[in-house]
Amino acid sequence: MNNRRDFIKKGGLLLGALALSTNKAFAIGNNVLGGTEAFIGEICIFSFSFAPKNWMSCNGQLLSIKQNQALFALLGIRYGGDGVNTFALPNLQGRAPMHFSQLSDLGNTGGSATHQLSINEIPIHNHGVTTSAKKNIGNPNFLTDNPVNNYLVDNPNASKQYSDSYDEEIELISNVTNVGGNQPHNNMQPYLALNFCIALYGIFPSRN
Repeated sequence: MNNRRDFIKKGGLLLGALALSTNKAFAIGNNVLGGTEAFIGEICIFSFSFAPKNWMSCNGQLLSIKQNQALFALLGIRYGGDGVNTFALPNLQGRAPMHFSQLSDLGNTGGSATHQLSINEIPIHNHGVTTSAKKNIGNPNFLTDNPVNNYLVDNPNASKQYSDSYDEEIELISNVTNVGGNQPHNNMQPYLALNFCIALYGIFPSRN
């Protein structure tokens, strides 16, 4: 009797396992993810490189409206397409998703992988200037050897080293050199590339 009961229990467990296995296979075939059927237009992240059955990678592809009416009813031409024959899927290639706001409406794109600073973007700063000054104390056109009330000329080797007039002209020589490579800088945060896919079929989401 005990052996018969054990056999029945084992048989029941086996049938239950088969039923669960069948339900799981049925669930996958009907676009169920994580035990719950996916919403049409739902985006999920996968660690493998391909799109599962009934899903497509978010690469901005154009789809037929006629063949994907439910998905088109949700997306419209927010991500592209002519709205007559085609509409586009979201394009997440090389982009980070961000929740929409008053500053960025649903479907808007922005940002850049690199950026070159403009004059208005760099911090206020100073540049050093190399300058030399030269002043002719005495005017060499009016030379004398009398130092009284006169001015020393620029050339002390002249026989007459003084002048009774002076020249206030100052010559300044300035030199500013260019620095920097004038190249755009990397503008990307640390990232991990994964596979974003969108559900083509499933439950049509309700607002209520």
